[in-house]
Amino acid sequence: MTTSRPELVLIRHGETEWSASRRHTGRTDIELTDRGREQAQAIAAAVADIDFTTVLASPLRRAWDTAVLAGLTPTVDDGIVEWDYGDYEGITTATVRETTPGWSVWTHPITGGESVDDVGARADAAIERYTEHGGTIGIVAHAHFLRILAARWLGLDAREGRRFVLDTATLSLLSWERENRVVRRWNDPCGW
Repeated sequence: MTTSRPELVLIRHGETEWSASRRHTGRTDIELTDRGREQAQAIAAAVADIDFTTVLASPLRRAWDTAVLAGLTPTVDDGIVEWDYGDYEGITTATVRETTPGWSVWTHPITGGESVDDVGARADAAIERYTEHGGTIGIVAHAHFLRILAARWLGLDAREGRRFVLDTATLSLLSWERENRVVRRWNDPCGW
């Protein structure tokens, strides 16, 4: 890893009851399942040799606990909290599609919550903050936010985050090839 430009090590939190059942989990503060805690502990070996300049975590328990169980010492970053799904919080896509065929968070309005562009603006602000740090930055957060962060890192529209599948308790690396921002590693399950 280089140190002249920031590299972002993205860590998605471990499994929760809602992630296991594919429910949209935005701002609801859900705990990790037993499996999620095991996944988070497995991340420790994958990050043990990384010399982080800083580690930032969403304030939501599932991300914070993942960071701590992985042996990291995070600082809270409120700007990397998950997408506010508004009226769709706690509901699966399949359930929404019963009344709205073809519905997706990526393509339809989020009633009572954030638009994909709102989340993209938060991702842009995070990238700007992180470029001031330099070095290797750990970011422990949530699937949709991290997917949008990756899209924006690459200069893509926030909606293109839909093309980056991200499972629970995985590592990804946003880095550089010469002057180009790149994805060096994606959705690595860290041995679990």
